[in-house]
Amino acid sequence: MRIPPRAVHLTMLGFLWVVTLSAVATLAGIVGWVLWRGLPSVTPRFLFSMPEAAGAEGGIASVILGTLFIIISAVLVATPLGVGTAIYLVEYTRESWVTRVIRYGSDCLAGIPSIIFGLFGYVFFVLFLGFRWSILSGALTLALMSLPTIIRTSEVALRSVPQSFREVSYALGATRWQMVLRVVIPGALPGIVTGIVLALGRSMSETAAVIFTAGTVLPDRVPSSPGDSVRTLAVHFYILATEGATDAQPRAFGTAAILVLAILVINVSAYTLMHRFLARYR
Repeated sequence: MRIPPRAVHLTMLGFLWVVTLSAVATLAGIVGWVLWRGLPSVTPRFLFSMPEAAGAEGGIASVILGTLFIIISAVLVATPLGVGTAIYLVEYTRESWVTRVIRYGSDCLAGIPSIIFGLFGYVFFVLFLGFRWSILSGALTLALMSLPTIIRTSEVALRSVPQSFREVSYALGATRWQMVLRVVIPGALPGIVTGIVLALGRSMSETAAVIFTAGTVLPDRVPSSPGDSVRTLAVHFYILATEGATDAQPRAFGTAAILVLAILVINVSAYTLMHRFLARYR
Protein backbone atom coordinates (compact mmCIF):
# COMPACT_ATOMS: atom_id res chain seq x y z
CA MET A 1 0.00 0.00 0.00
CA ARG A 2 1.42 3.34 -1.04
CA ILE A 3 1.49 6.01 1.65
CA PRO A 4 0.68 9.50 0.38
CA PRO A 5 3.73 11.81 0.40
CA ARG A 6 1.79 14.48 2.28
CA ALA A 7 1.02 12.00 5.07
CA VAL A 8 4.71 11.11 5.33
CA HIS A 9 5.63 14.80 5.40
CA LEU A 10 3.13 15.62 8.15
CA THR A 11 4.15 12.57 10.18
CA MET A 12 7.85 13.44 10.06
CA LEU A 13 7.11 17.10 10.73
CA GLY A 14 5.09 16.13 13.81
CA PHE A 15 7.88 13.80 14.95
CA LEU A 16 10.47 16.58 14.61
CA TRP A 17 8.24 18.97 16.56
CA VAL A 18 7.89 16.42 19.36
CA VAL A 19 11.66 15.81 19.48
CA THR A 20 12.45 19.53 19.42
CA LEU A 21 9.92 20.44 22.10
CA SER A 22 11.13 17.55 24.27
CA ALA A 23 14.73 18.77 24.07
CA VAL A 24 13.74 22.37 24.79
CA ALA A 25 11.45 21.31 27.65
CA THR A 26 14.20 19.18 29.19
CA LEU A 27 16.68 22.04 29.03
CA ALA A 28 14.16 24.55 30.38
CA GLY A 29 13.20 22.14 33.16
CA ILE A 30 16.78 21.64 34.33
CA VAL A 31 17.63 25.35 34.17
CA GLY A 32 14.35 26.32 35.80
CA TRP A 33 14.79 23.82 38.62
CA VAL A 34 18.32 25.04 39.35
CA LEU A 35 17.21 28.68 39.34
CA TRP A 36 14.15 27.91 41.48
CA ARG A 37 16.32 26.21 44.10
CA GLY A 38 19.24 28.63 43.87
CA LEU A 39 17.95 32.17 43.29
CA PRO A 40 16.45 32.57 46.80
CA SER A 41 19.99 32.21 48.19
CA VAL A 42 21.49 34.80 45.81
CA THR A 43 21.69 38.01 47.81
CA PRO A 44 24.13 40.94 47.77
CA ARG A 45 25.85 39.48 50.83
CA PHE A 46 26.17 36.10 49.07
CA LEU A 47 27.76 37.71 46.01
CA PHE A 48 30.09 40.23 47.63
CA SER A 49 31.21 38.65 50.90
CA MET A 50 34.03 36.18 51.46
CA PRO A 51 33.38 32.47 52.16
CA GLU A 52 33.26 31.29 55.75
CA ALA A 53 33.13 27.88 57.45
CA ALA A 54 34.45 26.04 54.38
CA GLY A 55 31.83 27.66 52.21
CA ALA A 56 28.84 26.68 54.33
CA GLU A 57 28.47 30.31 55.39
CA GLY A 58 29.34 33.68 53.94
CA GLY A 59 29.49 34.39 50.22
CA ILE A 60 31.38 33.52 47.05
CA ALA A 61 33.20 36.75 46.13
CA SER A 62 36.64 35.15 45.91
CA VAL A 63 35.18 32.15 44.04
CA ILE A 64 33.64 34.40 41.37
CA LEU A 65 36.84 36.39 40.88
CA GLY A 66 38.93 33.23 40.78
CA THR A 67 36.67 31.79 38.08
CA LEU A 68 36.95 34.96 36.00
CA PHE A 69 40.73 35.02 36.32
CA ILE A 70 41.07 31.40 35.19
CA ILE A 71 38.69 31.42 32.21
CA ILE A 72 39.90 34.77 30.86
CA SER A 73 43.53 33.66 31.14
CA ALA A 74 42.71 30.35 29.44
CA VAL A 75 40.96 32.05 26.51
CA LEU A 76 43.77 34.60 26.13
CA VAL A 77 46.25 31.75 25.78
CA ALA A 78 44.11 29.48 23.60
CA THR A 79 42.69 32.07 21.17
CA PRO A 80 45.91 33.14 19.36
CA LEU A 81 47.13 29.53 19.23
CA GLY A 82 43.83 28.16 17.94
CA VAL A 83 43.03 30.91 15.45
CA GLY A 84 46.63 31.02 14.25
CA THR A 85 46.60 27.26 13.64
CA ALA A 86 43.34 27.54 11.68
CA ILE A 87 44.73 30.38 9.55
CA TYR A 88 47.82 28.32 8.76
CA LEU A 89 45.76 25.25 7.80
CA VAL A 90 43.41 27.20 5.53
CA GLU A 91 45.52 29.98 4.04
CA TYR A 92 49.20 29.02 4.20
CA THR A 93 49.36 25.33 3.34
CA ARG A 94 47.89 22.80 0.98
CA GLU A 95 46.26 19.55 1.99
CA SER A 96 49.02 17.10 2.94
CA TRP A 97 49.98 14.60 5.59
CA VAL A 98 51.02 17.51 7.83
CA THR A 99 47.55 19.06 7.82
CA ARG A 100 45.96 15.65 8.32
CA VAL A 101 48.18 15.00 11.33
CA ILE A 102 47.30 18.39 12.84
CA ARG A 103 43.56 17.81 12.36
CA TYR A 104 43.80 14.27 13.69
CA GLY A 105 45.67 15.48 16.76
CA SER A 106 43.10 18.20 17.32
CA ASP A 107 40.24 15.68 17.06
CA CYS A 108 42.04 13.37 19.50
CA LEU A 109 42.44 16.21 21.98
CA ALA A 110 38.70 16.95 21.73
CA GLY A 111 37.88 13.36 22.68
CA ILE A 112 40.17 13.11 25.71
CA PRO A 113 38.28 13.10 29.06
CA SER A 114 38.77 16.23 31.11
CA ILE A 115 40.19 14.28 34.05
CA ILE A 116 43.10 13.19 31.79
CA PHE A 117 43.80 16.85 31.07
CA GLY A 118 43.68 17.44 34.81
CA LEU A 119 46.20 14.68 35.52
CA PHE A 120 48.49 15.96 32.77
CA GLY A 121 48.22 19.52 34.10
CA TYR A 122 48.97 18.29 37.61
CA VAL A 123 52.06 16.34 36.54
CA PHE A 124 53.43 18.87 34.06
CA PHE A 125 52.38 22.32 35.28
CA VAL A 126 51.98 21.76 39.01
CA LEU A 127 54.86 19.36 39.69
CA PHE A 128 57.34 19.47 36.79
CA LEU A 129 57.25 23.22 36.08
CA GLY A 130 56.64 24.07 39.72
CA PHE A 131 53.60 26.28 39.18
CA ARG A 132 51.83 24.61 42.12
CA TRP A 133 48.03 24.65 42.46
CA SER A 134 47.40 28.04 40.99
CA ILE A 135 45.47 30.15 38.51
CA LEU A 136 48.34 29.74 36.04
CA SER A 137 48.26 25.94 36.14
CA GLY A 138 44.48 25.86 35.80
CA ALA A 139 44.43 28.39 32.96
CA LEU A 140 47.09 26.57 30.93
CA THR A 141 45.26 23.26 31.36
CA LEU A 142 41.94 24.78 30.30
CA ALA A 143 43.67 26.41 27.33
CA LEU A 144 44.78 22.98 26.12
CA MET A 145 41.20 21.73 26.48
CA SER A 146 39.84 24.70 24.54
CA LEU A 147 42.26 24.46 21.61
CA PRO A 148 40.36 21.79 19.60
CA THR A 149 37.10 23.74 19.75
CA ILE A 150 38.71 27.01 18.65
CA ILE A 151 40.77 25.36 15.90
CA ARG A 152 37.88 23.46 14.31
CA THR A 153 35.30 26.24 14.49
CA SER A 154 37.80 28.82 13.22
CA GLU A 155 38.84 26.56 10.36
CA VAL A 156 35.23 26.03 9.28
CA ALA A 157 34.58 29.78 9.54
CA LEU A 158 37.62 30.64 7.43
CA ARG A 159 36.65 28.12 4.76
CA SER A 160 33.17 29.62 4.59
CA VAL A 161 34.59 32.88 3.20
CA PRO A 162 34.10 32.75 -0.61
CA GLN A 163 37.22 32.09 -2.64
CA SER A 164 36.31 35.03 -4.90
CA PHE A 165 37.07 37.42 -2.02
CA ARG A 166 40.64 36.15 -1.95
CA GLU A 167 41.02 36.39 -5.72
CA VAL A 168 39.77 39.98 -5.78
CA SER A 169 42.19 40.90 -2.98
CA TYR A 170 45.12 39.46 -4.93
CA ALA A 171 43.93 41.24 -8.09
CA LEU A 172 44.03 44.56 -6.23
CA GLY A 173 47.65 43.93 -5.19
CA ALA A 174 47.16 42.80 -1.61
CA THR A 175 49.68 40.48 -0.03
CA ARG A 176 48.57 37.18 1.48
CA TRP A 177 48.70 38.58 5.02
CA GLN A 178 46.79 41.73 4.02
CA MET A 179 44.13 39.53 2.44
CA VAL A 180 43.87 37.36 5.55
CA LEU A 181 43.82 40.29 7.96
CA ARG A 182 41.44 42.63 6.12
CA VAL A 183 39.19 40.29 4.15
CA VAL A 184 39.13 36.72 5.46
CA ILE A 185 39.19 37.31 9.21
CA PRO A 186 36.39 39.96 9.21
CA GLY A 187 34.26 37.66 7.09
CA ALA A 188 34.94 34.67 9.34
CA LEU A 189 34.68 36.57 12.61
CA PRO A 190 31.20 35.31 13.62
CA GLY A 191 32.38 31.69 13.46
CA ILE A 192 35.62 32.51 15.26
CA VAL A 193 33.74 34.31 18.03
CA THR A 194 31.39 31.34 18.32
CA GLY A 195 34.32 29.02 18.92
CA ILE A 196 35.80 31.34 21.53
CA VAL A 197 32.45 31.58 23.33
CA LEU A 198 32.09 27.80 23.32
CA ALA A 199 35.59 27.49 24.77
CA LEU A 200 34.77 30.11 27.39
CA GLY A 201 31.61 28.27 28.43
CA ARG A 202 33.39 24.94 28.64
CA SER A 203 36.19 26.44 30.72
CA MET A 204 33.70 27.99 33.14
CA SER A 205 31.80 24.74 33.64
CA GLU A 206 34.84 22.48 33.94
CA THR A 207 35.45 20.70 37.25
CA ALA A 208 37.76 17.69 37.00
CA ALA A 209 40.66 19.45 35.27
CA VAL A 210 40.52 22.44 37.62
CA ILE A 211 40.52 20.34 40.79
CA PHE A 212 43.94 18.88 39.94
CA THR A 213 45.52 22.15 38.78
CA ALA A 214 43.92 25.16 40.50
CA GLY A 215 43.16 23.34 43.74
CA THR A 216 40.12 23.00 45.96
CA VAL A 217 41.24 25.05 48.95
CA LEU A 218 38.66 27.73 49.62
CA PRO A 219 40.49 31.09 49.60
CA ASP A 220 39.77 33.55 52.37
CA ARG A 221 40.90 36.47 50.22
CA VAL A 222 40.72 37.69 46.64
CA PRO A 223 43.43 36.14 44.40
CA SER A 224 46.14 38.70 43.74
CA SER A 225 48.53 36.89 41.38
CA PRO A 226 48.62 34.02 38.87
CA GLY A 227 50.39 31.93 41.49
CA ASP A 228 47.46 31.97 43.92
CA SER A 229 45.29 28.91 44.34
CA VAL A 230 41.57 29.37 43.67
CA ARG A 231 38.31 27.48 43.76
CA THR A 232 36.06 28.01 40.73
CA LEU A 233 32.27 28.16 40.77
CA ALA A 234 31.93 24.66 39.33
CA VAL A 235 34.35 23.17 41.88
CA HIS A 236 32.71 25.10 44.70
CA PHE A 237 29.28 23.77 43.75
CA TYR A 238 30.61 20.23 43.43
CA ILE A 239 32.26 20.27 46.84
CA LEU A 240 29.28 21.83 48.63
CA ALA A 241 26.83 19.45 46.93
CA THR A 242 28.82 16.28 47.65
CA GLU A 243 30.73 16.99 50.85
CA GLY A 244 28.92 19.90 52.46
CA ALA A 245 26.47 19.59 55.32
CA THR A 246 22.72 19.87 54.87
CA ASP A 247 22.74 23.58 55.75
CA ALA A 248 25.24 24.17 52.90
CA GLN A 249 22.85 22.95 50.19
CA PRO A 250 21.13 26.34 49.67
CA ARG A 251 24.54 27.91 48.98
CA ALA A 252 25.39 25.05 46.64
CA PHE A 253 22.29 25.72 44.57
CA GLY A 254 22.94 29.44 44.78
CA THR A 255 26.39 28.84 43.28
CA ALA A 256 24.84 26.69 40.55
CA ALA A 257 22.34 29.43 39.74
CA ILE A 258 25.13 32.00 39.41
CA LEU A 259 27.04 29.61 37.13
CA VAL A 260 24.02 29.05 34.86
CA LEU A 261 23.24 32.76 34.67
CA ALA A 262 26.88 33.63 33.95
CA ILE A 263 27.04 31.22 30.99
CA LEU A 264 23.75 32.63 29.70
CA VAL A 265 24.99 36.22 29.95
CA ILE A 266 28.26 35.35 28.20
CA ASN A 267 26.46 33.77 25.25
CA VAL A 268 23.88 36.54 24.88
CA SER A 269 26.54 39.25 25.16
CA ALA A 270 28.76 37.59 22.56
CA TYR A 271 25.79 37.19 20.20
CA THR A 272 24.87 40.86 20.57
CA LEU A 273 28.43 42.13 20.11
CA MET A 274 28.94 39.88 17.10
CA HIS A 275 25.93 41.29 15.27
CA ARG A 276 26.85 44.87 16.12
CA PHE A 277 30.32 44.26 14.72
CA LEU A 278 28.93 42.71 11.54
CA ALA A 279 26.64 45.71 11.05
CA ARG A 280 29.73 47.89 10.60
CA TYR A 281 30.86 45.87 7.57
CA ARG A 282 27.52 45.73 5.75
